[in-house]
Amino acid sequence: MSPFSPEDIPRIGNDPDVFADFYVEHLELVQRFVARRVSDPHLAADLTAEVFLGAIDSARSYRPDRGTPAAWLIGVARNVINAEFRRMARERAIARRISGRRLLDSDSLAAIEARIDAERETRRLYEALATLSPKDRALMELVAVDGLSVSEAAAVLGVKPGTARVRLHRSRARVQSHLLPEAAICKEVSP
Repeated sequence: MSPFSPEDIPRIGNDPDVFADFYVEHLELVQRFVARRVSDPHLAADLTAEVFLGAIDSARSYRPDRGTPAAWLIGVARNVINAEFRRMARERAIARRISGRRLLDSDSLAAIEARIDAERETRRLYEALATLSPKDRALMELVAVDGLSVSEAAAVLGVKPGTARVRLHRSRARVQSHLLPEAAICKEVSP
């Protein structure tokens, strides 16, 4: 067995002997890297194989001036493992969505739909509040939700009470203008 040369990396996909040298020299490195990130031995074996397949696929992109073959291979391993973690996360998300739907009977689904319908106006309000700047939204919440006076809210935000009154007046007008178009449409449609 000859020592592996960095100049041989582009040949690992075409020459079985070159790949064998590369594999033997780097197998333990890849196995340790994978084992530090995965606890299932079957998955670790699969990912180790995927790393070497990824190395074969990207061998032509190796540039010796950017680092050693080991460092390049760790980059390949990192990409393979990250792709696997993303795949697993997608599968878990799909399983959660599917299992959640299976657990709902028609009565539960109707109750959730009723709650969503009942909170429609609140969602519209949140959408309207989202059009405000963070400072104006904070002022509006301190006064409308937390029950502070305009002077108290001004003190919390570090502004003058007069400034707070003007900002609050403008914010209320902006929120109302966001909410009124749908209310006006509803009035035109209703008898």
